[in-house]
Amino acid sequence: MTRTADEYWELIHAERARVALMLDGLTAQQWHADSLCGEWTVQQVVAHLTAAANTGRWAWLRSILFAGFNPDRHNARRLAEHLGRAVDETRENFRRSVTLTIAPTRDYPAWLGEVIVHGQDIARPLGITFTPDPEAVREVATYFAAKDFAVNSHRMVKGLTLEASDTDFAAGSGPLVRGPLLSLVMVMAGRSEFLTDVDDDGVAELRRRIG
Repeated sequence: MTRTADEYWELIHAERARVALMLDGLTAQQWHADSLCGEWTVQQVVAHLTAAANTGRWAWLRSILFAGFNPDRHNARRLAEHLGRAVDETRENFRRSVTLTIAPTRDYPAWLGEVIVHGQDIARPLGITFTPDPEAVREVATYFAAKDFAVNSHRMVKGLTLEASDTDFAAGSGPLVRGPLLSLVMVMAGRSEFLTDVDDDGVAELRRRIG
């Protein structure tokens, strides 16, 4: 099924709204807890999502240029622009961004994937079960398996077969990695914490690649 831009934006907005609802239930301590995203706290991941929702093509080009084409420096500077002085401000910044339709490229599944992956980056270490829309997850899984963009997802699973245990999704060829579709998305994004959710012959190689 080929989706229109408007259909992708509906999925993105719905997943942002789902994240916003989860954030409303967090304690101050949870906001300052570590996420799965490098050294970022939950609050910093939220600020990063806000930055992504507010960065169009020219803003992205200027930012990456001034960052010397260093994506980590670019992300850190954009994050700082949207990090509130307190948790409530960071939350409101994100809430105001939920329905924006701004992106630097038309790679809509990648921007959908950013929301889904970072939602899990927040939820998993906090012990929260956070379930995105299955159709949104499928869109991201299909894109991640076929193409490297914001993450090296295609390279991560090249030469492996992915098979979902909870739906009819399959991709690739080679030794098998089998598990819930959301967990396959997360390991394609390089999150080693989700390796415990997958099994079969290809897992050892996938673990080696994630490192």
